[in-house]
Amino acid sequence: MESPIEVVRRFCAAWAQDTGAAELAAFFTDDAVYHNIPMAPITGREAIAETISSFIRPGPPGIERIEFRVVNIAADGPIVLTERVDVFTLPGKTFELPVMGTFEVADGKIKAWRDYFDVNQLTSRMG
Repeated sequence: MESPIEVVRRFCAAWAQDTGAAELAAFFTDDAVYHNIPMAPITGREAIAETISSFIRPGPPGIERIEFRVVNIAADGPIVLTERVDVFTLPGKTFELPVMGTFEVADGKIKAWRDYFDVNQLTSRMG
């Protein structure tokens, strides 16, 4: 079985490969929690897939693509921390957003994912 850090590395890499929402959600446990701080948490694999597909879609104002550039990654047992630069591609523009992420991995699946970023920076760059 993969180590927690290997699971998270593969998950982060999958975003740059234009992997679909269902395939990205397959990295999670059935009862996983995805929380973009300070927004409300999303619970359950199906809800996570719906959330991902709701913001990654072609055409305005959708995000066409997101690439996770992992700057640093560290693990302490089942907890994996990532320092990333997430690269967002929108119709006609691209921008970068610094992000810190915490992943909790159990039995080869992500059971919790929390991302910390400046929401004002995100919304101002989205335009």
